[in-house]
Amino acid sequence: MIATLLSFLFAITILTLTPGFDTALVLRSAAAQGWKRASATALGVTLGCLVWGVAVGLGLGTLLLASEVAYTALKWIGAGYLLYLGVKLLLNPRQASDDVMQSETAQQSGFACFCRGLFGNLLNPKVGVFYVTFLPQFIPAGASVALWCTLMALAHMLLGLLWNAVLIGGSHYFARRLRQPRVLKMMDRLTGCVFIGFAAKLALSRR
Repeated sequence: MIATLLSFLFAITILTLTPGFDTALVLRSAAAQGWKRASATALGVTLGCLVWGVAVGLGLGTLLLASEVAYTALKWIGAGYLLYLGVKLLLNPRQASDDVMQSETAQQSGFACFCRGLFGNLLNPKVGVFYVTFLPQFIPAGASVALWCTLMALAHMLLGLLWNAVLIGGSHYFARRLRQPRVLKMMDRLTGCVFIGFAAKLALSRR
């Protein structure tokens, strides 16, 4: 069991460090909005992993793997959401840092960042299919599938939070330069292109 757990931790660490949509989302939030809202985004992203792990343990992942209709529906919803985020950033890039906003608006934006990270993860069926094919390899014989899937997803969430803390800390070092209006506009448009690319990749993907 110890060897199995070590293998899982090694594999999930490599996957956590691999850049993807989540990484782009957190970095963009850190550079344009500051570490607090980037932390909210990271919390949403990693909480999405935990929700997927619980759902897979309860059988939703198997449904996505078996049902073409369920998988396709969630895939197109996710692709549409990413496309919406990307087009919004392209058409309406930020002109100034969010530090100048009022506290009430900042609180709403923090919650919006959390939701953006959460739904960006939950609306990606590839995560569910990945979990349902990846996690069972590390479940001991005779153990509770739901419990072990939840525990492994929790481990993935904690690793994700640690890695995102490193990313946010690194971007915070360059925060002053990154928050210049011209840089913000360029970063938003670049991130928008990245999101649109991920939307296309998700829409064209197969299980």
